[in-house]
Amino acid sequence: MKQSAGGISVRAARAADVPTIGRLGSLLVRAHHEFDPQRFIPATDRTADGYGSFLGTQLDEPNTVVLVAERDSGVIGYTYAGVEGMDYMSLRGPAGVVYDIVVDPAHRGHGIGRMLLDATLDALKRRGVPRVVLSTAERNPVAQHLFDRAGFRRTMIEMTREMSD
Repeated sequence: MKQSAGGISVRAARAADVPTIGRLGSLLVRAHHEFDPQRFIPATDRTADGYGSFLGTQLDEPNTVVLVAERDSGVIGYTYAGVEGMDYMSLRGPAGVVYDIVVDPAHRGHGIGRMLLDATLDALKRRGVPRVVLSTAERNPVAQHLFDRAGFRRTMIEMTREMSD
């Protein structure tokens, strides 16, 4: 599976991509922590390696999709998604779940996130999922706009209360 447009291609991630995916995953952790430091874990000097290592274990899983966007043979974004069955905790039936979507900040604003999202939705559709769900940070209007434009609707709101309050 390979899609390309405007010098950017989207393809399945490979083991050689893991260090860059880890770096991008660390950016995701940092951004969320900045949105709400009480809710989201902070990145550490080991986050990129740990994140990359974890995603590396997912590359060959049959119910997982890990895609990268690349330009000039360099990875500039990735998505991580999976196929899940019935989930009584979420009160939903089988679904594709988009866990991560990240574009390197130097490459944002050029439609790369949408390319990655569309390719991920296509991959999940080929796996037969009846719907796709995802979560986005309350304080991330750019991502929410991307998902709105891609046809997602709001269905749940996570609420957090710190017990030290």
